[in-house]
Amino acid sequence: MTKQLALLASLAALSSSFAADNWPQFRGPNGDGQSTAKGLPLKWSETENVKWKTPIHDKGWSQPVIWGDQIWLTTATSNGTALFVLTLDKNSGKIVRDVKLFDAQQPELWMRYNSYASPTPVIEEGRVYVSFGEAGTACLDTKTGAKLWERRDLKCNHYRGAGSSPILYNNLLVLHFDGADEQFLVALDKQTGKDVWKVKRSTDYRDLDAAGKPKAEGDLRKGYATPQIAMIEGKPVLLSNGAKAHYGYDPLTGKELWQVENQPFHSTGARPIYGHGLIYFAAGFSKGHFYAIKPPPASAWKAGNILDASKDSEPAPGKPQLVWKLIKGVPETPSPILHGDLLLLVDNSGFASAVEAKTGKVLWSERVLKAVYASPICAEGRVYACDREGKCVVFAAAPEFKLLGESKLDGPIEASPAASGKALYLRTAKTLYRIEQ
Repeated sequence: MTKQLALLASLAALSSSFAADNWPQFRGPNGDGQSTAKGLPLKWSETENVKWKTPIHDKGWSQPVIWGDQIWLTTATSNGTALFVLTLDKNSGKIVRDVKLFDAQQPELWMRYNSYASPTPVIEEGRVYVSFGEAGTACLDTKTGAKLWERRDLKCNHYRGAGSSPILYNNLLVLHFDGADEQFLVALDKQTGKDVWKVKRSTDYRDLDAAGKPKAEGDLRKGYATPQIAMIEGKPVLLSNGAKAHYGYDPLTGKELWQVENQPFHSTGARPIYGHGLIYFAAGFSKGHFYAIKPPPASAWKAGNILDASKDSEPAPGKPQLVWKLIKGVPETPSPILHGDLLLLVDNSGFASAVEAKTGKVLWSERVLKAVYASPICAEGRVYACDREGKCVVFAAAPEFKLLGESKLDGPIEASPAASGKALYLRTAKTLYRIEQ
């Protein structure tokens, strides 16, 4: 009996180890940028600490996802007419599968820094879910590459291209469609691809013409953010950023639970996170704010429960509450990291900051990079961040600033890093690297 228990314990530990090596979605196992990887290198170059590097054709800013020995990522032609999914062997970097998943006719991508393959896939045992926004979403068998189902009828005008990544919750695949014309969320049955629920955003840009239609299209109604599941008062909540508001939804039904408006600002690419009883999210490009919001008590979760975060109003019973906000160093695209009592932020201009998560007090702010669009990750108390010039830095997730390493690769980095085991996976414009000592 003792031997059997020991064997079971060993198998459990081995299973846990394998699970820790997976990077199944945008921003990692929990969608928060945190990694359990140990021994990641602090410095690298084109010739130092590179186990392998593999050319990737065409263009895509999706993050690679990892399950077992497989790496999956997407890419697309520069005009978006051909959309591909690739499978690589994690150990060798060899491309095992390179499949054109969809043909598409798409409008010209106005924003040159985006791509037609920016949403990151999400993967689980036996299945990977790949989305290119309105151009198509599909579920593939990870062993054979066979397409199990697809949806090409979910449409919106992405304007500058899709950015939100799909996520899994129980039997659901949840997707954002925040376009210049339509803004909605949909949850699909992950086995069949059929709708389980679909809900329109309840807040829109309010500058209306005489006919009651919005004057503004494009940026003012567009969203890029990936949603997040949080457990609040023991109940699952879908935290979701739209173009003009942040929402809480019941992930099983799509029912709206609350809303935080930020009307002066528009859109965001950063993924929200939850901790210390607070929801942290960025709101708006150019001159946006970063908010810490206390959600309302569960007894008050209902549609129409609205806080206007752009106004410094007194807290109202049963409403979401603005606890603090930042107006400088706001990460419009890079997602925040919550590490203990610290928020680690890297904004689009390359300034890194450490902020007290409960109070919003900025402990330090340092320029470490230039233009940043990839989200940083954290492992062993270290933050890894990269910019469009291919430069990467490692700094301590600590109350005092400490730079631990600087590195450079050939080509811009728009895709967020991934980590597995002792290796860091970095995607530049043309190459995927396995960085390892």
